[in-house]
Amino acid sequence: MLDTIVALATAPMKSAIAVIRVSGENCYEIVSKVFSKDLTNKTQKGINYGFIKKNEQVIDEVIVLNYVKPHSFTGENSVEIMCHGSMLIVNEIIELLVENGARIATRGEFSSRAYLNGRIDLVQAEAINDVINATSKEAKQLSLLSLEGKTSKLLEPLKTTLADLISNIEVNIDYPEYLDIEVVSKEKIITEGRKLHEMIAKLVNEGEEGAKIKDGVNVALVGKPNVGKSSLLNCLLKEDKAIVTNVAGTTRDVVEGDIVFKGITLHLFDTAGLHDSNDEVESLGIKKTKKTIDEADIVVLLLDGENITNEDEILIKEISHKNPIIVHSKSDLVKYDEGISISSKNNDVKQLLSEISKRIGIHEESFIRPSLNNTRQIGLLKKADLAIDQAIEDAKNDLPVDLISVSLVEAYNTILEIMGDNVNMDLSKEIFSRFCVGK
Repeated sequence: MLDTIVALATAPMKSAIAVIRVSGENCYEIVSKVFSKDLTNKTQKGINYGFIKKNEQVIDEVIVLNYVKPHSFTGENSVEIMCHGSMLIVNEIIELLVENGARIATRGEFSSRAYLNGRIDLVQAEAINDVINATSKEAKQLSLLSLEGKTSKLLEPLKTTLADLISNIEVNIDYPEYLDIEVVSKEKIITEGRKLHEMIAKLVNEGEEGAKIKDGVNVALVGKPNVGKSSLLNCLLKEDKAIVTNVAGTTRDVVEGDIVFKGITLHLFDTAGLHDSNDEVESLGIKKTKKTIDEADIVVLLLDGENITNEDEILIKEISHKNPIIVHSKSDLVKYDEGISISSKNNDVKQLLSEISKRIGIHEESFIRPSLNNTRQIGLLKKADLAIDQAIEDAKNDLPVDLISVSLVEAYNTILEIMGDNVNMDLSKEIFSRFCVGK
């Protein structure tokens, strides 16, 4: 039996109301020790008004919601105490519950219990954190689709196809006397494998688009000193975040800021000017700039619109591997046709934002379509794809089907791993759910 855990469910700050969550087999008994009403005889969800007391001293006037397993977030008996939002009161109540047998919950333990008790799968559990950390309405909406279980359903066709193939192979091997069961040929494995490959490729592509919506895109603003990077950052942020002077080398560290453009969070990085420097502090800033460039999804290279130097040409070659967006500052003075012209002074940055949007390349339907969009999920999809490729290759090389099925089972277990399901697949269960092979 798991411990009864307790934690503050709302933000740890002064507010009108705070919510303290308690979950575990003994939660009713523990809360009843400090609440003015007995919860131990509760058999259905209810709302209870009363007082939290220590001995006969009233700690606070509260509303207590009780949830009966399995109809709670964690799948356990649970209680939510709605008290006044003073952290003094909150801490007193939590300390009192701990004194009477509860334990302070660890990070994510309520969600972990919901997952372990089958209330949510691992994709939904990850979505809880994504909803909390969403930086745009679009990112929040995408995470809610996962929380509702719609994202997990994307894996059903993969699971079904793989389970059918594996079950057929196992039946052919273990029950050869059943002549009415389809024999799985190597040609079928290749055909079905290619279909699986197409399904996974689609999921990966949609997932990578979803990741941009959910996590945002890193945009590095680079160029020589005093070319207008800090002015551009301030213009995009609509605030004076970066210091702007006529002195070259003013920015010596990376200055960051976020904006939301067309539903995508752009993580902007104003970097130190790239040039040769003997100044130790400035050199450290330049080193950070190069690291920021390597990690950026999009690089914006600012050039002086009045004068392109040999140093600029060298810089363009040095970062050509990032396919930078070439931008000329001071659009009213630009003498060159190549690239985009902007004027931070006049808030003329529409061309740049339009080009950034093109580079991101998000389709409109991606904002309303569920997707497997974090690194773990996409990585496991790619791992499953490699296993399927191996099965196809083995079939082409005319290996026995029982050996080919090893790769198919690996792919199946990897798909289950995405949702956090038990990866110890019971093949007999799969077989008997699909075929009537016994009397």
